[in-house]
Amino acid sequence: MSRWLPWAVGLVAAVLALGPALGPGYVLRYDMVFVPDLSLPTVLRGADGFPRAIPSDAVVAALSWVLPGDAVQSAALAAVFVVGAAGAARLMPSPAAAVVAGAAYVWNPFVAERLLLGQWAMLLGYAGLPWVVGAARGPLAGVVRSLIPAAVGGFSSVVLTALTAGPVALWGRGGLRRGGLLAGALVVVSLPWLVPALTAGAAGATTDPAGVEAFAPRADTPLGTAGSLFLLGGVWNAHAVPAGYGDPVAVALRLALCLAAVAGWAWWLYRDRPGFGPGLTAAAVLGFGVALLGATEPGRGVLAWLIGLWPGFGPLRDGQLYVAPLALVQALGLGAAALWLSRPAGGTADGPGDGGAGAAGRGAGEPGSSAEPGPAGPGGRRAHGVGRIAGVAAAAGLAVLPVVALPGLLWGAQGALAPAEYPRDWLAAQAAVAADDRPGAVLVLPWSAYRGIDWSGGPAVVLDPATRLFDRRTVWNDDLVVGTPDGGTVVVRGEDGLAREAAAVLGPDPRTGLPESLDAAGLAALGVRYVAVSAPVDNRFWSDVDGFSVVVEGPEMTLLEVLAGPINTEEADISGLEVTCGLVTVGAIIWSVARSGSSLGFQRTGVERRPGARKEIP
Repeated sequence: MSRWLPWAVGLVAAVLALGPALGPGYVLRYDMVFVPDLSLPTVLRGADGFPRAIPSDAVVAALSWVLPGDAVQSAALAAVFVVGAAGAARLMPSPAAAVVAGAAYVWNPFVAERLLLGQWAMLLGYAGLPWVVGAARGPLAGVVRSLIPAAVGGFSSVVLTALTAGPVALWGRGGLRRGGLLAGALVVVSLPWLVPALTAGAAGATTDPAGVEAFAPRADTPLGTAGSLFLLGGVWNAHAVPAGYGDPVAVALRLALCLAAVAGWAWWLYRDRPGFGPGLTAAAVLGFGVALLGATEPGRGVLAWLIGLWPGFGPLRDGQLYVAPLALVQALGLGAAALWLSRPAGGTADGPGDGGAGAAGRGAGEPGSSAEPGPAGPGGRRAHGVGRIAGVAAAAGLAVLPVVALPGLLWGAQGALAPAEYPRDWLAAQAAVAADDRPGAVLVLPWSAYRGIDWSGGPAVVLDPATRLFDRRTVWNDDLVVGTPDGGTVVVRGEDGLAREAAAVLGPDPRTGLPESLDAAGLAALGVRYVAVSAPVDNRFWSDVDGFSVVVEGPEMTLLEVLAGPINTEEADISGLEVTCGLVTVGAIIWSVARSGSSLGFQRTGVERRPGARKEIP
């Protein structure tokens, strides 16, 4: 039963947090865009710019061959909670501590705010962090197997995994060898996006230093930016803060939980000295320092200078992302607090054997147990039992406190994650383009990356789903416009070179995202065969212009075919090197699972004790 308990905790958390999002329909919010029948070849061919979404979109596209797109989305969102909770729980030495750690790891402001930003792929990598931490000091097969969530999560997940598990692997004797194995494994699982980034159009992509200001952490509690980051909040987007999170009572309770977690972590490190403890502590401190860089003017200057020096420093812009190791430390610290609360009356906390980790099967009083039997006689046994029940009850209350401190995550973030169905004219446009075997791209209008859509089930801003709806290259405005606290805006320039050429041909109105008229010849020269206008428009927009025919006309989508020709198409194809790299990654994962004789789901690490670990003696 205890083997499945952490998974059950994650499943309950998933149902409570996602609620209606697990039902039929598509949840569309910011970066979270799932569409029916996502095209795998189109995903793999990608576009100009850094191929961040290749791994996650490729997995979604592959699963969409056998499951409806909305079912794939529900499974992906639920996996964040189930995998994350089980991973944190398996690092704890007792069932009570495991439940508390698992619940705390998936129910906190970091998860809530990133979920409201739609960053499901990054959260899947976050869910895999405790698995990698547990495997980082072991054999290579276990390391590769534990990196499956990061491999699916893609670029941000791999960077976060390196920050979190790197110090764990490097700490102690043999650290260089373990660090080398981890680095090699990270490269292998990154090949599907790393090779296209180095060999294709992304090699010339740039990272706009303006993103440093746009993505800087901000105070979303009365405790200021540093305090908000310590509470695992502080995300750059004010619209991604769950309801009621900044209320004084909720902030006070959350602060108490975080302080108790840090105290519990320190106590557990002193008591059991888990092998991953010092390295994970270093990762949490380092990550918190990176997050704080963007909170000060000098720090933002340093980040902008680094990004200008080399675009590879671009991931440091979103500093709040790097409090993830601290989230794991706090979750395990709360689990340690539960361990302290559930210790036998008059004795010490349960040793690793009581939870099934470490020396499995050792009970109290057996050789090697860390606790002696309770007082002899019926009275002593009764007191021991009452004390244990009280401790378990206290631990159960501790597991519920993260939910009490963050009710804004309940039931689809209180309606913010509501599913919707795609309009019929959208599906008709998708089918019409799919039926045409002639090459050519689809230009998506309005000329804005993010927009509000009134059929999405709520007033949510989302990356235009039309950018992923079609089974061919799409051209869209990948510039990101972010509001600033003073009422201004910061424009983070996109990376797609073809999009910049299209903007010069269109000359769109910044207010509406639509051009005054369409230039069919200019679009044909760019290789555009279709224009998809994913918004209600007046038909005068195209009726006064020659060179187009209407393919689909509806209240939510208009599809125009470019008749001016010839279409200057230069369809990018998947190179043999990219196919080989993808096969290497998949093969390495299959090998790691077969080599260990178990799957990711049934692996258990428990607590690795460092030499000289202190034993409690009553």
